[in-house]
Amino acid sequence: MLMPPPDSAAFEAAPRFVAALREALGAQNVIADPRAMRPYESDGLTAYRQVPLAVALPRSTAEVSAALKIAHRFGIKVVPRGSGTSLSGGALPLADGLLLGLGKLNRILDIDLPNRCAVVQPGVTNLAISHAVAGDGFYYAPDPSSQIACSIGGNVAENSGGVHCLKYGLTTNNLLGLEVVLMDGEVIRLGGKHFDSGLYDLMGLFTGSEGLLGVVTEVTVKLLRKPEKARALLAGFASSESAGAAVAAIIGAGIIPAGMEMMDKPAIHAAEDFVHAGYPLDAEALLIVELDGPEVEVDDLIARVSAIANAHGATGLRVSASEAERLLIWAGRKAAFPAVGRISPDYYCMDGTIPRSRLPEVLNRMTQLSAQHGLRVANVFHAGDGNLHPLILYDANKPGELEAAEAFGADILRLCVEVGGVLTGEHGVGVEKRDLMPTMFSDVDLDQQMRVKCAFDQGNLLNPGKVFPSLQRCAEMGAMHVRGGNLPYPDLPRF
Repeated sequence: MLMPPPDSAAFEAAPRFVAALREALGAQNVIADPRAMRPYESDGLTAYRQVPLAVALPRSTAEVSAALKIAHRFGIKVVPRGSGTSLSGGALPLADGLLLGLGKLNRILDIDLPNRCAVVQPGVTNLAISHAVAGDGFYYAPDPSSQIACSIGGNVAENSGGVHCLKYGLTTNNLLGLEVVLMDGEVIRLGGKHFDSGLYDLMGLFTGSEGLLGVVTEVTVKLLRKPEKARALLAGFASSESAGAAVAAIIGAGIIPAGMEMMDKPAIHAAEDFVHAGYPLDAEALLIVELDGPEVEVDDLIARVSAIANAHGATGLRVSASEAERLLIWAGRKAAFPAVGRISPDYYCMDGTIPRSRLPEVLNRMTQLSAQHGLRVANVFHAGDGNLHPLILYDANKPGELEAAEAFGADILRLCVEVGGVLTGEHGVGVEKRDLMPTMFSDVDLDQQMRVKCAFDQGNLLNPGKVFPSLQRCAEMGAMHVRGGNLPYPDLPRF
């Protein structure tokens, strides 16, 4: 995985750059020793790592602004980092760049229950928001599996989802406002405690922008009232194809569960051995369907979903009888990633999204790809919205297996696009899917996206080498390249 070639000028300027950072942020908040920077050399995509030029740990919006102004003045690249749980290499440092860690901005600034919102700094963990308002009967809906550790700023950068995004939406659907620092240090505010405005949706533009446009320093999130009742239904199936067909039938019946997750046999066994949630070990595939709302509605939906599951060959059904049992069922699903880590030395977690109706076909073709590449795969995914998370099992100590896992993963993503899906649902593009972007987008599409990047970061200093498959300078955008005297697109009229 190639990154932009290091800029020798950055290494020459490093002593003066680090001295300026220490003067602005305090010496204790700037790290430049290579050994001390080792904890920052990678994010959750641990196959790729490199030590940054320096690490800055600002404590306030003002210090973030100061750090970016200094980097802008010296022409130093900047990679923003939250908790480092990104699975696409979005926070992979640059050898000639500043790693801007936001972990010290970790305060909940305001809880406003009358307006059903909270204002938090980007280093606050996802789950901490729900814990802070649980006593008043509220919660924050997006719930990635890493919610105990992932930061809300990182959630905004990647537009994270979670098991309940089917009904309650991704991060973008649960935001009201952002405070953002641009590359030149300017601080802007987008949105607020109000709902939609009639202006350009710049907040939507920044959500999921993977740190390419600015650095988020404050987030206003929506709070929801906890539903009166929530119950989880477990349904075992004799094949992944029949489970996938049941998913499509449930949605087709007009039922939108709070969450609908699917696991195949390897993932079921790994999760059960890890959590002991009572999963059926004889099933080839497992659906977890959660229904929430008024009790009478939940009871009716449980009956309807059970009937649909049985009509599609369910081999067993179980419905949670208590809140503790419901949480245990979800504990198995949320622990699936670490659980799979116990059955393989390494695994590569993919993230692609497909139309729900193509789920059985895609699962069948993934089985074929598994045989083709000679690697096992465990499937854990958000079945309700078609967001796949295949876990490709390999051993990095065996020559060629990492490369085989990457090739297998790339084929899965190409398959997602082929059937009408997209390269990512919630993990982002980062470096992992960067070189696959032309599979989904034309050169015209990518150029237009790059123009948006250039509008906010003319020097291309924020997180370069991510998302876009070729590194272009903003000055090149819109320029015409003539080769051999032949104009591109000669049939177009020119004025």
